Amino acid sequence: MAISAKLVKELRDKTGAGMMDCKKALVETDGDIDKAIDYLRENGIAKAAKKADRIAAEGAVYIAAEGNEAVIVEINAETDFVARNESFQELVKKIAAHILATKPADVEALYNSEIDGETVTSIMNNAVSTIGENLNIRRFAVETKTDNDSFGQYMHMGGRIGVLTVVEGTTDETIAKDVAMHAAALNPKYVSRDQVDQAELDHEREVLRQQALNEGKPEKIVDKMVEGRVRKYLEEICIVDQPFVKDSDQTVQQYLDSKNASIRSFVRYELGEGIEKREENFAEEVLGQVKK
Repeated sequence: MAISAKLVKELRDKTGAGMMDCKKALVETDGDIDKAIDYLRENGIAKAAKKADRIAAEGAVYIAAEGNEAVIVEINAETDFVARNESFQELVKKIAAHILATKPADVEALYNSEIDGETVTSIMNNAVSTIGENLNIRRFAVETKTDNDSFGQYMHMGGRIGVLTVVEGTTDETIAKDVAMHAAALNPKYVSRDQVDQAELDHEREVLRQQALNEGKPEKIVDKMVEGRVRKYLEEICIVDQPFVKDSDQTVQQYLDSKNASIRSFVRYELGEGIEKREENFAEEVLGQVKK
């Protein structure tokens, strides 16, 4: 059967697999998208289970610090136009200051808390009526430090990515900001290897082992290859092991060691990550495949 470009794109959005892989999967399954998803998974091609109907999320990530406490918060709006609105920006700052002052346990507690006798829920509802778009406080994190430590704050593209770091052993905020900038660029998942869950490592080993076998590697050397690839994987997801973005000749750990400092934690928020619908130039990708 003929496979339309629209169907190929739908499968691509759901799985993250390449265009030609998606087309092949649909041909093999007679255009049944559910069976095509299974086909891609069984052949190790699907990158992730993604939903085609993800909601586009705009808004802002914002960071505020006061003394030894800091907060990073993401508040969503429907359009980038509203995100640049002065009323929206003032709302974000107001909510951030309230979080610092009251330290609610979670988003639900935040909505139920009060600012000058009015609940945050009411404040957000009034803002929706005034601004004319749906608004949502999605997440926040509060970090603390001592007088001997420093916060690193880095905002990218006007609040589309925000990173808050806590660096111990130095009060030089430029060092902590350098690390925050690095996290914004390379998107690590953990500070160090001891934070990685064993179940995640076991899963990664199994996936890498099957990949090696599918590549035709001799079974007697597969386990050694897998351990090498696991080490590489850890270097990619742990910030202290990553090549420092401002000097790739040293790792982040080596950079911090040279400053007699260490990173205790970081929080990286990317606006709408996990819920946004990514817009990709599908026609351009098709043209690229044709040229090949």
